[in-house]
Amino acid sequence: MEDLLLLIHRIPYPPNKGDKIRSYHLLKHLARDYRVHLATFVDDADDWQHVPKVEAMCASSHFATLNPLLGRVRSLGALVKNRSLSLDYYDDAGLRRWVDQTVAAHGIKRVLVFSSAMAQYADKYPEARRVIDFCDVDSDKWRQYADKKTWPMSWLYRHEARQLLDYERRVARDYDASLFVSEPEAALFRQLAPESDARIGWFSNGVDTDYFTPHADYASPYAPGEIAIAFTGAMDYWPNVDAVQWFAAEALPLLRQRYPALQFYIVGARPSADVQELAKQDGIHVTGTVPDVRPYIAHARAAVAPLRIARGIQNKVLEAMAMATPTVVSPQALEGIHAEPGRELLLAQDGAGFAEAVGSLLERSDNTMGLAARARVENHYSWPSNLACIGERLECS
Repeated sequence: MEDLLLLIHRIPYPPNKGDKIRSYHLLKHLARDYRVHLATFVDDADDWQHVPKVEAMCASSHFATLNPLLGRVRSLGALVKNRSLSLDYYDDAGLRRWVDQTVAAHGIKRVLVFSSAMAQYADKYPEARRVIDFCDVDSDKWRQYADKKTWPMSWLYRHEARQLLDYERRVARDYDASLFVSEPEAALFRQLAPESDARIGWFSNGVDTDYFTPHADYASPYAPGEIAIAFTGAMDYWPNVDAVQWFAAEALPLLRQRYPALQFYIVGARPSADVQELAKQDGIHVTGTVPDVRPYIAHARAAVAPLRIARGIQNKVLEAMAMATPTVVSPQALEGIHAEPGRELLLAQDGAGFAEAVGSLLERSDNTMGLAARARVENHYSWPSNLACIGERLECS
């Protein structure tokens, strides 16, 4: 087996936690064919418990502590240096030394980078075959943030969008392959970095359909008589915060006028102060961290994904589909997902549209839509088949 250096911005575990799903399955796939040397960050104290599980998958590994507050302070220096804040946020001298020592000790000739901020650790190894999984066009996400914010944050986010795009383009130009999470995401980057068109590709996320299954026996987390609808995701992530705030203001009042027993559950770790404030409203529940998200999806009458800012593929949508839970999504949340609106899920654009779509699901006496969604996931979102392109990119010139 050949040696491979894998650089990931956050520890790729647990395997069914939203922002770690893709990186975990990538590590698992690579570990079958390579001796993987992993460098990654741990930015949540609770994640240190997962280190032994990740170590067992690797030939060697290095876990660097990332303090989010110190990272933000450190990233401000990037304004003076006129470079991406994200690079300074993830800059760590100890991790850099470990990478240099590991490359030298094992003569590593293959590098796979997950997320643009980690590419800085492979910049000095142009002789290696380097592949990057950008996952999303992160620079465009910052541009979207800027469009939603007022000065001075709008200025700061536009600065980051410009600087990060410059770095993304340089990485794509220098690397052997650049991959994204969906065809639309890859197409967007081709427009932004036309000089690298021939080396840009994509592979979709998958779903563990044995884990996210409607056929298990889940105890309901909801009170008897409740009509529950659910939103799932990390609740300190601003696009998720924006989505639930918007839904609570624009769609939920219309739904509760028609269905007084309807309850909106916001399920996810680290709810921000703005999200916690929503729990003061009648009909809204903020759970915080839960041991298992599946019961909340399985027993919900509908899942909603009213995202107004999104990049890539929304795992929350695929997971709800895999659980055969009828799902209503915004156009942004649907982007990159191959599903037929009206048959496998419902599409809505404004508050009245979401209220009407959710109401139509509540009136249905069967779950034809949920079952069709489950079939779509089973047929098109298999991790092994979607990851098959990785080996080709690492081995082929």
